[in-house]
Amino acid sequence: MKFCLVIISVAVILQSKYKQKKMNRKTDTLCLHWEEDEGDCRFYGAVSFPIFQTATYAHPGLGQSTGFDYSRLQNPTREHLEKIVAQLEGGIDAFALSSGMAAISLLLEIFESGDEIIADSDLYGGSIRLFDNVLKKHGIKVCYTECYKNNIEHLITPSTKAIYIETPTNPMMNVTDIAKIAETAHNHNIILIVDNTFLSPYFQNPLKLGADVVIHSGTKFLSGHNDTLAGFIVTNRADIQERLRFLIKTTGAGLSPFDSWLVERGIKTLAVRMEKAQSNAIKIAQWLKNQPKIKSVIYPGLPEHPGYEIMKRQARGFGSMITFEVENKALVEKILSQVRLIKFAESLGGVETLITYPTTQTHADVPEETRLKNGITDCVLRLSVGIENPDDLIEELGKCFNS
Repeated sequence: MKFCLVIISVAVILQSKYKQKKMNRKTDTLCLHWEEDEGDCRFYGAVSFPIFQTATYAHPGLGQSTGFDYSRLQNPTREHLEKIVAQLEGGIDAFALSSGMAAISLLLEIFESGDEIIADSDLYGGSIRLFDNVLKKHGIKVCYTECYKNNIEHLITPSTKAIYIETPTNPMMNVTDIAKIAETAHNHNIILIVDNTFLSPYFQNPLKLGADVVIHSGTKFLSGHNDTLAGFIVTNRADIQERLRFLIKTTGAGLSPFDSWLVERGIKTLAVRMEKAQSNAIKIAQWLKNQPKIKSVIYPGLPEHPGYEIMKRQARGFGSMITFEVENKALVEKILSQVRLIKFAESLGGVETLITYPTTQTHADVPEETRLKNGITDCVLRLSVGIENPDDLIEELGKCFNS
């Protein structure tokens, strides 16, 4: 009996030390391994988590369950992905949805008519479209401001329930000090929502800086291969978690099993993709600065960027998104008609380099007055740098500028 107790005690001590050791795992390792899976040989020891392509689940008997009932509520593949994303962001739970806009839409269901939200004026055009149309219809007011200037105090009213930011913003790459704005939010008992799509959890973790909710378009860097749509909400607050669990099963926008598997596969290479794309972006941004036909280059990894020092404090990298303005619209048309290796397409975060024209693509539904106020002229282009050889990308851009 004593011998058995000793064995049990040793096992408990070893397990405790092992768990403590796992807590020190680095982000690039966590992209590949959900900590609770280590040493687990379920599903015949499959290294790739299986796709549970089923809509419903049989019950052993009345009042008994396998833990899953219906895939609208939850699916093992989606649950596994959600746990990985929650682990990467440092949240208590994550919610995988059918697109980034589906994620934002679900989150906004926690607000009620009469509530107010303060939002950054420079956001992805789809977010602005949702705020200005759907939220307005539901009686929720959105007040836009330049949140990166941290000048929101005067906009807060008793009806203000949340602050919504992107950092860096899309497409003008403004950088907001997350910790400072979180302090302001919490002083007024309102929640801070951060869209972390541009940097991914590999480079930035807003929850650890004071945010309450993180949003991702999983279509972008998390998936990374331009082959699926997905969205994520991550939170570290139990009250928000409980509300969102009710909403996701009620509204039915959860990510499908196969798409969940595709995103999880993409996350396995997140670290190497982010590092390579960032390295390329730095080289391309520096090259663009020296081109006579380029009026400005906006990349937070350049020391002259106003948010450079903030980025160094709150992120582990600068990402691979570059916005630049050329000398005239004719050059825009020339570039977009001549690129071949670089794809003229409306997305970002994949392994392929994409060039986007915000005026007619991502921000086409944003009023012209708002676009121009934010700096989005008809000469602005956005580059999502991929993992190709940077010299090949520079050579193609050079031909467009100089031919």
